[in-house]
Amino acid sequence: MESHGQLEWGHFTMRDFQLPRRSAVLAPNGMAATSHPRATLAAIDVLRAGGNAVDAAVTAAACLTVVEPHMTSAGGDLFALVSEPDGTIHGLNASGHAPKGLDAEWLRERGLSEMPEHHGLAVTVPGAVAGWAELCVRFGRFGLDRALQPAIDLARNGYPVAPRVAHDWGEAADRLRRDVGASTHHLKADGTAPKIGDVWVQPALAATYERIAAEGPDGFYRGAVAEDLVSAIARQGGVMMADDLADISIDWVMPVEHTYRAYGVVELPPNTQGVVALMMLGILEGFDLAELDPNGAQRVHLEMEAARLAYGVRDGFVGDPASSPDPADFLSPAHIASLRGRIDPARRGPETAAMDPRLATDTILLTVADGEGRCITVINSIFDSFGSGIVGEQSGVVLQNRGAAFSLQQGHPNEVKPGKRPLHTLIPGLLRRNGRTVMSFGVMGGQYQACGHTHFLTNMIDFGMDVQSALDAPRAFIEGGPLAVEHTVPETTQAQLSAMGHRVEIASKPWGGGQAIWIDHDRGVLIGGSDPRKDGCAIGF
Repeated sequence: MESHGQLEWGHFTMRDFQLPRRSAVLAPNGMAATSHPRATLAAIDVLRAGGNAVDAAVTAAACLTVVEPHMTSAGGDLFALVSEPDGTIHGLNASGHAPKGLDAEWLRERGLSEMPEHHGLAVTVPGAVAGWAELCVRFGRFGLDRALQPAIDLARNGYPVAPRVAHDWGEAADRLRRDVGASTHHLKADGTAPKIGDVWVQPALAATYERIAAEGPDGFYRGAVAEDLVSAIARQGGVMMADDLADISIDWVMPVEHTYRAYGVVELPPNTQGVVALMMLGILEGFDLAELDPNGAQRVHLEMEAARLAYGVRDGFVGDPASSPDPADFLSPAHIASLRGRIDPARRGPETAAMDPRLATDTILLTVADGEGRCITVINSIFDSFGSGIVGEQSGVVLQNRGAAFSLQQGHPNEVKPGKRPLHTLIPGLLRRNGRTVMSFGVMGGQYQACGHTHFLTNMIDFGMDVQSALDAPRAFIEGGPLAVEHTVPETTQAQLSAMGHRVEIASKPWGGGQAIWIDHDRGVLIGGSDPRKDGCAIGF
């Protein structure tokens, strides 16, 4: 097993071909990995037609809003990391702000002690469409109009509903019935969710995307679509106005890079939780993980203890970048050493700051690499399943509930204020070695994402797994008090964790999903993987 050194394809641990898993995908000219085959194929079509990785990623992101409507939408937010052929990295924060009329003091005066979850007040200005447009303008070759066409075709002509999508859709049906737009566009005439293989069409969303293709972002943030969204939010008690949408602003930001065992791990700064993944990796670097069983109790224990400490810091200090500490403060050697020193390698430690169980898990993560050395990781989300549960009656756009992540605690960095961005769980990732990007990746799954990045990267760097095996491997996460493990975690490991003081239970759902593309610069080969917890795949050519 290769550990800690430079990872090369020939040094990855060979998977067991008798297990019902899949191999990583290898190709020289382009690679896309998404959570749905139709989106992956659309991205490959763009690359084959002469588009670059950014064109393909925006195309795939738009397609996913159609085929995974419970996970992502034009009515959600977006973050991206772009790595250029020369190694230059750009970070995009396309997350929206709180409406001008949304203020913590105003909410407290009305008797609220926390943000409502599925309510018009939880809807923040969606940044995804502005993000798509900005990516196309700055890096693309084809333009937003062309990028939206495959999504328009899927929405207008229909697609068969995939298995994981159908499962999640059915669980959300009760909430969809509470909103006229949601029930109109996302339930059958009898009020039930579509089943596996049902062909689903979304003509209203197709018309909305045609308007955006013709008018650019103004086709979403101004005019008929904006009026429809404001009306839908008001219908459910929200305060967003037309000028909130018209004033959307997104930012190119400086990514944060922190070294883990000679690899540079690149994340976005607050208001994302990227610093949480970097804190976890910093803590774990003080332990020789490679000597442990990757599915054993000691490895899981150390990872979960690092998570509880790092997430405790997040919940106390991460929010809008204007009110959060400098990322360097989170990652200072003294701070990391202080956190690491609180870990007992043999026993679960005392409780840390409470973790908000409302930080939900409905997100898509995709990554694309082209044959020119360019890659991009995009994460596009509506927060909860079908977001707020509010859908534009005319536009068919699902609206996020990202505002549910705000705090109403006076003086908290994440306290809701007009025009402020909430804490975001979304984190795209890149991995670098010797000044070159060697992998674009991400692990979706709400607040699990920072832990997911850590688990995935240590699977590769410490345990020698390839991208697909690293995504396949069993996962565990702290869910409030309990330690929720996937049922693939060995029973002996579960018993040993219980003996170490963890309250172990089987997770009700898989922990997140993920995609990754490894870039073998020396041989000119792209190596892709896609998480089996979703319906998707990696495809290369």
